[in-house]
Amino acid sequence: MIASPSADRKRTVAVIPARGGSKRIPGKNIKLFNGVPMLVHSIDAARRSGLFDRIIVSTDSDEVATLADEAGAECNFRRPEELADDFTPTAPVILHALQWLSGQGEPADVACCIYATAPFIQSADLRAAHDELVAHGCGSVFTVTRFAFPIFRALKSTEQGTLAMYWPEFRSTRSQDLPEAYHDAGQFYWLNVPRFMAQTTLYFDDSRPLILPRWRVEDIDTLEDWDRAAILHRVLTAQGLLA
Repeated sequence: MIASPSADRKRTVAVIPARGGSKRIPGKNIKLFNGVPMLVHSIDAARRSGLFDRIIVSTDSDEVATLADEAGAECNFRRPEELADDFTPTAPVILHALQWLSGQGEPADVACCIYATAPFIQSADLRAAHDELVAHGCGSVFTVTRFAFPIFRALKSTEQGTLAMYWPEFRSTRSQDLPEAYHDAGQFYWLNVPRFMAQTTLYFDDSRPLILPRWRVEDIDTLEDWDRAAILHRVLTAQGLLA
């Protein structure tokens, strides 16, 4: 469901980066993940949320664009080559899409960058993070999850081939007494568009988290990651824990 725009609500868009190339998992963004193209999981979650006036897929690929159009998103431009290589970070891709919208006379007030390879994404999480952004007026809200083990006990390999602690001052501290640490869950980022356009960053001094359980966070970079995520996704779906 796409939101119905009204005069008193902020114009809200989703931008899903989904380039055509992928070295480690060929065709990653359109490869079937439990019977559904990977990209479509993200588009469906965005549509179900009912938050967005437009759902835009930023791609350099006609094949990806066709799939996105069929799934209910839109691809009215192609991402330039210099923003579609292995080294391009996310922020410039989102900036390009938002600048295109502004050039069409439809600037966004609020935007959500949704990753194309986030099959565990839930529309309820999109709504919760959106509400957090609006309630606090912050620069961004994004998904995080807790590290499985205290990072203050992290080890490094030395030039001599031995192990050393990064923070030896915590050697004798009980793990339950160490502060919890979080890492980016890599699902989506809600952005205050004027602030994003000015600073071109996903991370602000006042960014706020939406904390996800570890069992619902998977970083899919290799075929092994893909297979493990697919098994977990099937189990969680069968148990009614994923929409």
